[in-house]
Amino acid sequence: MITLFRNFSKSKWAAGLFALIILSFLIVGAQSDVFSSFGPKHVIDAGDRSIGAPQFRADFERVRNNLQEQAGRPVSFEDMVKENIHTQYLESQTQRMGFLAWAWNAGIRPGKELVLKEIRQIPAFFNQVSGQFDQDRYEQALAAQGLTSEMLEQDLRDQYVASQFGAAVFAGARVPRIYGALLAGQALETRDGRWFDVTQAMAGTTPAPTDAQLTAFINENAAQLRRPEFRMISIVLFNPGPNSQATPITEERIRERFEFRKAALSNAEKRSFVTLTVPTKAAADRVAAELRAGKSPAEVAAANKIEAATYNDTPQSALGDPAVGASVFALPANQVSNPIQSRVGFTVAKVTGVTAGAPATLESVRSALIEELRAEDVKGATYAKVEQYEKARQEGKNLADAAQAVGARIVQLPPFTADGRLPDGQPLNAPRQIFESAYALSKGGESDIIDAGEGQYFAVRVDDIRPSSLPTLDEVRAPLTQQWTMRENARRLSAKAEELAGRVRAGEDIAKVAASVNAPLVARAGVQQSRETQAQLGEGVLRGLFGQGKDQVFTGQAQNGFIVGRVDAIHGASPALAAPLVEQVRPRLTQELANAMVETSFNAAAGRVKAKNDPAAAIAALGIEAPPAAPAAPAVPAPAKK
Repeated sequence: MITLFRNFSKSKWAAGLFALIILSFLIVGAQSDVFSSFGPKHVIDAGDRSIGAPQFRADFERVRNNLQEQAGRPVSFEDMVKENIHTQYLESQTQRMGFLAWAWNAGIRPGKELVLKEIRQIPAFFNQVSGQFDQDRYEQALAAQGLTSEMLEQDLRDQYVASQFGAAVFAGARVPRIYGALLAGQALETRDGRWFDVTQAMAGTTPAPTDAQLTAFINENAAQLRRPEFRMISIVLFNPGPNSQATPITEERIRERFEFRKAALSNAEKRSFVTLTVPTKAAADRVAAELRAGKSPAEVAAANKIEAATYNDTPQSALGDPAVGASVFALPANQVSNPIQSRVGFTVAKVTGVTAGAPATLESVRSALIEELRAEDVKGATYAKVEQYEKARQEGKNLADAAQAVGARIVQLPPFTADGRLPDGQPLNAPRQIFESAYALSKGGESDIIDAGEGQYFAVRVDDIRPSSLPTLDEVRAPLTQQWTMRENARRLSAKAEELAGRVRAGEDIAKVAASVNAPLVARAGVQQSRETQAQLGEGVLRGLFGQGKDQVFTGQAQNGFIVGRVDAIHGASPALAAPLVEQVRPRLTQELANAMVETSFNAAAGRVKAKNDPAAAIAALGIEAPPAAPAAPAVPAPAKK
């Protein structure tokens, strides 16, 4: 049963319902909506729990970031709303919060000891030196995220509630054997049948299409054939051109930057050492004495029932406890420190190796400093041009004249779509802000300065707009003719197969029907459903044989056309072979049943507390306009009263 519950916890819906939100937020940056901001109008309401607009926007921003990483391109809130991602997210969160609210009211409440035990197992709350739980680090980590211990404890309670409820459902779930017997009987059943192939030669081929037929075909497939709108723009580039001469970097500037960054550019001294932390000074004195007597840190740690923390080539800046760092870096090699008053007790350190620091020299970092200064000069010159350009625009000059006046370059981009794709479908390598600005302007429109970050500034002029349109017949005649001919030939072939199958259904012997079209008749007995059989006979034959009853006729697609066949006999499974299979499939059926039971329970619990969400409020929280005729997401239905 433990295995069943582990499988349940990995199911596609349990991950969304049982997410450990606060812990994920602290460790890997996931979302938290248990204690969210309350506003005048909630996006989600579930009993005494709710999510306001600010928290919903923050949570949904993280969902967008994940999508952008997966897609490898920018994704806007508008794109997500068009795909109804916001409603899917709302429904999953509404169901989860509704269940948790119901469970709390029903008395499913874990003890405080369980919550505290879980808190003390989170790596983010352990001291890096001692390897033990650190109350100060715990409070600092929560404060850094704007959280409190009450928030974390509440989320851990939710985790226990969900996991214990799921375990209880799985513990009592067990499907009757008849379920497995039905599957085993179906899997081991065999059938006899006969069939023949219907080829294109039997049905005849379609003559070449007329222009009228091709034009009608274009109109039928307008959604697939329509080309998107393309825009052609000119952009003003303020950064120096590829052939511009770099400004010389003086020796004085190089030396000044070197002196400013000398400490950061130098290699810090590193040390290898072992620390042992104990709660009292008396114990620390004993540990220090044992180390000085020649015992190894591992032996001393074992004797005192503590763990030794080993550090290899570690700089002082990497140590979390300043007192420990100062003492370790004051010791000679192979020496043992006196007891150190650390944050979590008393620490004794033994230095095992010292790697001397190497101060940076001007010559060793000269090239890096020159590149750094040159990049700063480029950014400064770029911004100066931007300011001059804006001044020229305020004086009434158009985009081209203002760019020429400040020495900026104007570059024409190839046609691109609203999502930044070229006519061949490849992405255009340009900042997202350029695409957004280009599609926000009309033809001939000129944008203000666009700050794309990283010291990049642009201005855009829309030179031309190529509206969305269908291709002309001459542009797509050859591929369109091929597709139209394939469709019409397939229709003829399907009609011929149905004609021949109709004769068999009317009582004519299938062997006689096959002979009338010179088709070889295939007869097979004892056919069983398997991948090997499917590879030998084809999916169309196997689906037809096992999709019809005895003496029934079937048709289906084959590799070279269609098939027409007849089921001659059905043989049930052998009980001796089916019985072992029944017990093999029973655990899988139990798991599927329990998954459905838990999901139904969650929906019913959310309905009991009248959990609901407001898609309009969600869209308003995202700061975008609602799409026309957007369907409202209904509240989770309450279970029927008995």
